[in-house]
Amino acid sequence: MPQHPMLSGDRFRLGTFSTNCSSGMTPTKIAERWDNSWDNNLELAKMLDAAGIDFMLPIARWIGYGGETDFHGGVLETMTWAAGLLAATKNIAVFATIHTTANHPVVVAKQIATIDQIGHGRAGLNIVAGWNKPEYEALGLDLPDDHETRYGYAQEWFDLVKKLWAADEHFDWNGKYFKAKRVKGDPKPQRGSVPILNAAGSPQGRAFATDNADFLFTPAIDLERSKGEIADLKAQAAGKGRKVEVLTFSHVICRPTEKEAQDWLHYTAVENCDTEAVDNLVNLQFAHAHSFPHDLLAQIKHLFAMGHGGFPLVGTPDQVAAGIVKLHETGFAGTTLSFVDYIKEFPYFRDEVLPRLEKAGIR
Repeated sequence: MPQHPMLSGDRFRLGTFSTNCSSGMTPTKIAERWDNSWDNNLELAKMLDAAGIDFMLPIARWIGYGGETDFHGGVLETMTWAAGLLAATKNIAVFATIHTTANHPVVVAKQIATIDQIGHGRAGLNIVAGWNKPEYEALGLDLPDDHETRYGYAQEWFDLVKKLWAADEHFDWNGKYFKAKRVKGDPKPQRGSVPILNAAGSPQGRAFATDNADFLFTPAIDLERSKGEIADLKAQAAGKGRKVEVLTFSHVICRPTEKEAQDWLHYTAVENCDTEAVDNLVNLQFAHAHSFPHDLLAQIKHLFAMGHGGFPLVGTPDQVAAGIVKLHETGFAGTTLSFVDYIKEFPYFRDEVLPRLEKAGIR
């Protein structure tokens, strides 16, 4: 069996982010914003697969952020989304994003093993321990205020998933958060597990990620700061006898001239910004999340209007390629890419930027 697309080779990984969500990563009011229909996701997945893009990563959402567009109010559920895309593609990895408190580990273990069969070993699991309190309230769930409880729950959740994937016999589970009688993981993922991704900013979250994940997902705001963080995270994982790579996320506006790119940025993120949705998103990050450093949040509000806080890759193909090379030089192992309209904008990126990355030796 060939290696998993995320674990093979030494290239800088490229993926897409949030195509299952309405408006993608851009809280804009323009009519041209991303339509997250199944047909569009399927068309894009086939395009990405043919271009050699490494992975697709969804966001799990249950309620939107409000505003005129109700940003992320429409969302394709990630496990079924991943199953469909894995069935329709040949090489690309597809992650399911799963909230531990809303999904039972015995069920998830079997779902992931099933979609891994569908994709012939190309599935991945993005674990979310929880941060968005209104979503938990919508589901009638409590979001613990302390990170110790959130990650203690997530750790037992994943321990049970791992045992289901490892044990050959039925077993009972009698933990603090879960009870299970005579359970068994059948089928199992084709390689015994799948790549695990986790976004973490708090000390507890990063301890969880370096204990369990193959890829830690974190924003790239100040690249000098990121360089130190990446070194620290890798050292933290190495101290546990583990290897963890660090991924980030980027927003792409690539045009033949810098002026065209800046004009599109102004049109989408300034003239037509869904400011109420951006305010709600930033306020929730302050209240409940640690994915973004709180001391930088106020400074980067404009990045949320552009692409949900993603690293800006705005300009000509040369400038966009140089930005990606800079992320590589900082120590990131890869980045997701978002576009205002993925289907219309990705082909230019494919034709103009990917060859430049190959010439730079990172693809």
